[in-house]
Amino acid sequence: MKAIYFFIALLFVSFANAQFNNIATYRYGRTTGKLPALSYGLGEDRLGGAKLGYIDTNVLLKIIDSTKNMYTVQLSKFHTAYLDKSFVKADSASPLKKPFYLTSSFIAKGDSLYDYVNINLEEKLPYKTWMELSPSKIMVDVYGVQSNTNWVTQLSSLKEVKQVYYNQVEDDVCRITIELKHQQHWGYSAAYRGKTLVIKVKRTPKLLDIRKLRVAIDAGHGGTNTGTGGVNFSTVEKEYTLLFAKALEKSLKKLGVKQIIMTRKTDTTFDNKDRILWLQEQQPDLLIALHLNSSANPAIKGVSTYYNHIGFKPLTSSILKRMLEIKLDEFGNIGHFNFALNAPTNFPNCLVEIAFLSNVDDEKRIAKPLFHTQVAKQIQLGIVDWLKTVK
Repeated sequence: MKAIYFFIALLFVSFANAQFNNIATYRYGRTTGKLPALSYGLGEDRLGGAKLGYIDTNVLLKIIDSTKNMYTVQLSKFHTAYLDKSFVKADSASPLKKPFYLTSSFIAKGDSLYDYVNINLEEKLPYKTWMELSPSKIMVDVYGVQSNTNWVTQLSSLKEVKQVYYNQVEDDVCRITIELKHQQHWGYSAAYRGKTLVIKVKRTPKLLDIRKLRVAIDAGHGGTNTGTGGVNFSTVEKEYTLLFAKALEKSLKKLGVKQIIMTRKTDTTFDNKDRILWLQEQQPDLLIALHLNSSANPAIKGVSTYYNHIGFKPLTSSILKRMLEIKLDEFGNIGHFNFALNAPTNFPNCLVEIAFLSNVDDEKRIAKPLFHTQVAKQIQLGIVDWLKTVK
């Protein structure tokens, strides 16, 4: 009997030591690098696995575990996420081990170009943002905080933000709701200014005329990134996406669009993250990314459009509808797509996978200059249709 009691006591001590060790071995780090992104899990695909979204640099993270390439970070009591180790730096300052931090007052105001929602915090903490519809909202979850916000100031200089409010949805998760005045999302960004999380909200353009907008066109791949290949004609994706991009540029110029931004005009290497950062600096009103699809099944063919954020779906739907008029098969309108150039929330964006290079019939069409002109025209019409619905 004594041996049994001793064994139970030993198990209890071992369990206690394990618990103590788990508590004692976590450490802090901060985000670093180009566009650090929090992932939901360790799942992988060719696009890198599902992500909560990009977050700012120098955000405080509590690291509780790791795999070969990823850290597990504790966002809040009931939420964890994963971050590539290359985007984490050690935090030598060793911040106080608080169970949570506090929010303070919020202020929402505008300037001549944008609306801003300023969320004041004690520390640069991880967050997640997303869009909602009917009514249009920007949602923000800040992790590791308890609310001490006793007023939310909203100034008359706001043009797009209708109202701002928050809820403490969990013990250490504060959810901020930013309701918008218009149904169409035109984009926003989230970044820290000091310890204030600033949501910068883009307003609806004054003139919803394609000729007055800044339209960005991305010719997929390029340089060392060749993309996929064709079946019979040695067609290389990077070469033909550039031809389609130039056809779209020509079509828009003919229509009277003055401000066209091309991510590349030649066969040059341009990393997708660098494209995103560059496009964010250019501040387009919308982005069209052009690619050619491929499948292991040679029978699959057709056109598809893609979005990540629900607020940008209407643009992709309008373009797909127009593309189907030139007798392409429908591969679909695909959401939550984890492609780099669909990831920015800064501006409406649409990825168009024009047709399949792996399909003989589609490849024949892709190779013809007349098809480039047709595709450019249909994308242009799709944008115009979308703008009409926005009005």
